[in-house]
Amino acid sequence: MHEITLRQVEMIRAVMLRGTINGAAEHLGVSPPGVSRLIKHTEESLGIRLFERRAGLFVPAVDAGPVFDQIRAVYKGVENLQSALGSLKKGEDVRLSFASAPSVAQFIAARAIRTIRRRYPDLFVDLNILKIEETPDYLLLERGEFVIMSSPVHNPGIESTEIATGKIVAILPEGHKLAQKDVVTIADLANEPLIGVDPSDPYGEIMAQPFRDAGIEPKHSMRGRFAQTVVSLVRHGLGVALIDEFSVAEVYMPGLVRRPVAETKPISIYVVAKKGRAMSNFSEFAIRQFRKELAEANDLWSVDTED
Repeated sequence: MHEITLRQVEMIRAVMLRGTINGAAEHLGVSPPGVSRLIKHTEESLGIRLFERRAGLFVPAVDAGPVFDQIRAVYKGVENLQSALGSLKKGEDVRLSFASAPSVAQFIAARAIRTIRRRYPDLFVDLNILKIEETPDYLLLERGEFVIMSSPVHNPGIESTEIATGKIVAILPEGHKLAQKDVVTIADLANEPLIGVDPSDPYGEIMAQPFRDAGIEPKHSMRGRFAQTVVSLVRHGLGVALIDEFSVAEVYMPGLVRRPVAETKPISIYVVAKKGRAMSNFSEFAIRQFRKELAEANDLWSVDTED
């Protein structure tokens, strides 16, 4: 018995759907004689009659019922495949799980997610906020695909890749006397009530480094655990602070003034992932958006210095 080709299956289905050779030809965008010849050849090669001819109509033969049942099943499978591909393209029934350090989560993550949702409107996004010490468990237990961090993670099962470099900047309450300066110094800040993060914390250590490089041990009047807390305390007039530019990467921040620091230090942002883990298309797209948003962050905060 001869094998049937996908082209023959397509022709049989078209005749089954439209009931005539002309209708099948129109459905497939081919000539009627070609359809007629292929149907005749298929019936002869298979040794079975697929259609009964009744008053110019082609009606599926009763004996060929199992054949048509299989053809319907084949096309139903194709339709399901197309539907699955369409859903995947939009992100339906798919989850993107990742995490971010608090500093990046404040503004950068929201802008990156906005673009991700535009590209994949039905994608479920699960964003966690992590400290660096929580990152290894999150990745090694595969609770998420990647983490955006302001420090590399030193673990043999994890790899850290730098995706952006920014600056440490000063933040001051609106109306503060130092806001009159275009650039502030570490000495300026050291003479003010200083708000920061514990220097034993990796992020706090980065923020304390400019003071230590200047031979000044930072003396905090108060501390917060997260960059967002520091920002809030400064906005409420409780002191001044050093912070990474990504934590204040918003055009308008009422109550807050951002200024460059003369002795600024660079701060790097890393994408951290389980070593050897293959990233989903969604994660690869998300990481590209983080690169883009981080690269544009400097333009967003520097609007203060142009006044």
